[in-house]
Amino acid sequence: MKKLFVMAALFTALVGTASAQGGQGGGMTPEQRAERQKQMKTELVSKAKITEAEADKVMQIQQESRAGLRGLRDMTPEERQKKMDEIKVENTKKFKAIPLTDDQVKAVDAFYDEQMKRMMNRGNGGNGN
Repeated sequence: MKKLFVMAALFTALVGTASAQGGQGGGMTPEQRAERQKQMKTELVSKAKITEAEADKVMQIQQESRAGLRGLRDMTPEERQKKMDEIKVENTKKFKAIPLTDDQVKAVDAFYDEQMKRMMNRGNGGNGN
């Protein structure tokens, strides 16, 4: 599970960096990003059995945690793992403060793990669906 979380966080960091550098054709248009966020929110509400307001908070926490991932590539594997563990613990605390139940937190984690797998499949020539 830790490896999967580390992979997800690294992927999120890389995708965040790539879309920040995006520019010409490097990513989605703002409209496409907004539509994708809307779709993700709908899926998150359904799969994690949370309200739309809770989903907004979860997505905000995820977005904020990406800032902490930016320097991961420059770290040693041990430092990277430690940082990832810290971010995971912090996110879990924030999710519980929303408040989400333990089952909802697990469902949120599973949702983002699934999203990471989809994105990796797309990156490897899969269709991601």
